[in-house]
Amino acid sequence: MKKIEAIIRPEQFPELHKELHAAGIKGLTVSEVAGYGLQKGKTGVYRGNFYDVSLLPKIKVELVVGNDTYEDIVKLIQKNCSTGKVGDGKIFIYSLDNVVRIRTGDEGETAI
Repeated sequence: MKKIEAIIRPEQFPELHKELHAAGIKGLTVSEVAGYGLQKGKTGVYRGNFYDVSLLPKIKVELVVGNDTYEDIVKLIQKNCSTGKVGDGKIFIYSLDNVVRIRTGDEGETAI
Protein backbone atom coordinates (compact mmCIF):
# COMPACT_ATOMS: atom_id res chain seq x y z
CA MET A 1 0.00 0.00 0.00
CA LYS A 2 1.08 3.55 -0.68
CA LYS A 3 0.11 6.87 0.84
CA ILE A 4 0.11 9.71 -1.68
CA GLU A 5 0.31 13.33 -0.53
CA ALA A 6 -0.05 15.98 -3.21
CA ILE A 7 0.48 19.69 -2.56
CA ILE A 8 -1.30 21.50 -5.38
CA ARG A 9 -2.68 24.87 -6.44
CA PRO A 10 -6.15 25.48 -4.97
CA GLU A 11 -7.69 26.19 -8.37
CA GLN A 12 -6.61 22.75 -9.64
CA PHE A 13 -8.46 20.80 -6.94
CA PRO A 14 -12.06 20.73 -8.31
CA GLU A 15 -11.04 19.01 -11.55
CA LEU A 16 -8.63 16.67 -9.74
CA HIS A 17 -11.41 15.69 -7.33
CA LYS A 18 -13.69 14.75 -10.24
CA GLU A 19 -10.96 12.70 -11.90
CA LEU A 20 -10.03 10.85 -8.70
CA HIS A 21 -13.69 9.99 -8.13
CA ALA A 22 -13.98 8.74 -11.72
CA ALA A 23 -10.84 6.62 -11.17
CA GLY A 24 -12.55 4.85 -8.27
CA ILE A 25 -10.86 6.54 -5.32
CA LYS A 26 -13.24 5.93 -2.41
CA GLY A 27 -11.78 8.31 0.14
CA LEU A 28 -9.32 11.12 0.56
CA THR A 29 -8.37 13.85 2.99
CA VAL A 30 -8.06 17.47 1.89
CA SER A 31 -6.42 20.26 3.91
CA GLU A 32 -5.85 23.93 3.25
CA VAL A 33 -2.16 24.59 3.81
CA ALA A 34 0.33 27.36 3.11
CA GLY A 35 3.95 27.22 2.04
CA TYR A 36 6.52 28.11 -0.55
CA GLY A 37 9.13 26.48 -2.73
CA LEU A 38 10.69 27.92 -5.85
CA GLN A 39 7.90 30.53 -6.00
CA LYS A 40 9.27 32.17 -2.85
CA GLY A 41 6.00 34.04 -2.27
CA LYS A 42 4.83 37.15 -4.06
CA THR A 43 4.37 40.89 -3.56
CA GLY A 44 0.87 42.33 -3.34
CA VAL A 45 -0.74 45.74 -3.07
CA TYR A 46 -3.42 46.57 -0.52
CA ARG A 47 -4.83 50.11 -0.35
CA GLY A 48 -1.77 51.46 -2.09
CA ASN A 49 0.72 49.74 0.19
CA PHE A 50 3.04 46.98 -0.98
CA TYR A 51 3.37 43.87 1.15
CA ASP A 52 5.15 40.53 0.82
CA VAL A 53 3.27 37.26 1.06
CA SER A 54 5.88 34.62 1.83
CA LEU A 55 3.48 31.69 2.36
CA LEU A 56 1.16 30.91 -0.53
CA PRO A 57 -2.15 29.05 -0.15
CA LYS A 58 -2.08 25.44 -1.33
CA ILE A 59 -4.26 22.34 -1.03
CA LYS A 60 -2.89 19.09 0.40
CA VAL A 61 -4.62 15.96 -0.87
CA GLU A 62 -3.89 12.70 0.96
CA LEU A 63 -5.01 9.26 -0.14
CA VAL A 64 -4.04 5.62 0.34
CA VAL A 65 -4.04 3.22 -2.60
CA GLY A 66 -2.86 -0.27 -3.40
CA ASN A 67 0.60 -1.01 -4.77
CA ASP A 68 -0.88 -1.93 -8.13
CA THR A 69 -2.64 1.42 -8.71
CA TYR A 70 -0.47 4.10 -7.16
CA GLU A 71 1.53 4.85 -10.33
CA ASP A 72 -1.68 5.50 -12.29
CA ILE A 73 -2.96 7.82 -9.55
CA VAL A 74 0.33 9.75 -9.49
CA LYS A 75 0.14 10.20 -13.28
CA LEU A 76 -3.49 11.33 -12.96
CA ILE A 77 -2.50 13.97 -10.38
CA GLN A 78 0.38 15.16 -12.55
CA LYS A 79 -1.84 15.40 -15.63
CA ASN A 80 -4.60 17.34 -13.86
CA CYS A 81 -2.45 19.67 -11.75
CA SER A 82 0.33 20.67 -14.12
CA THR A 83 0.13 24.19 -15.51
CA GLY A 84 3.78 24.24 -16.51
CA LYS A 85 4.49 27.15 -14.16
CA VAL A 86 6.53 27.38 -10.98
CA GLY A 87 4.32 26.55 -7.98
CA ASP A 88 2.39 23.59 -9.42
CA GLY A 89 3.31 21.60 -6.31
CA LYS A 90 4.78 18.26 -5.37
CA ILE A 91 3.69 14.66 -4.89
CA PHE A 92 5.08 12.59 -2.02
CA ILE A 93 4.73 8.79 -1.99
CA TYR A 94 5.14 6.74 1.20
CA SER A 95 5.10 2.98 1.71
CA LEU A 96 2.64 1.81 4.37
CA ASP A 97 3.05 -1.26 6.55
CA ASN A 98 -0.61 -1.56 7.45
CA VAL A 99 -3.95 0.22 7.59
CA VAL A 100 -6.63 -0.56 10.20
CA ARG A 101 -10.26 0.51 9.86
CA ILE A 102 -11.26 1.56 13.37
CA ARG A 103 -14.95 0.65 13.10
CA THR A 104 -14.57 -2.95 11.84
CA GLY A 105 -10.98 -3.85 12.60
CA ASP A 106 -10.34 -4.65 8.91
CA GLU A 107 -6.65 -4.52 8.03
CA GLY A 108 -4.55 -4.12 4.91
CA GLU A 109 -6.04 -3.26 1.53
CA THR A 110 -9.54 -4.23 2.67
CA ALA A 111 -9.35 -1.29 5.11
CA ILE A 112 -8.64 1.23 2.37
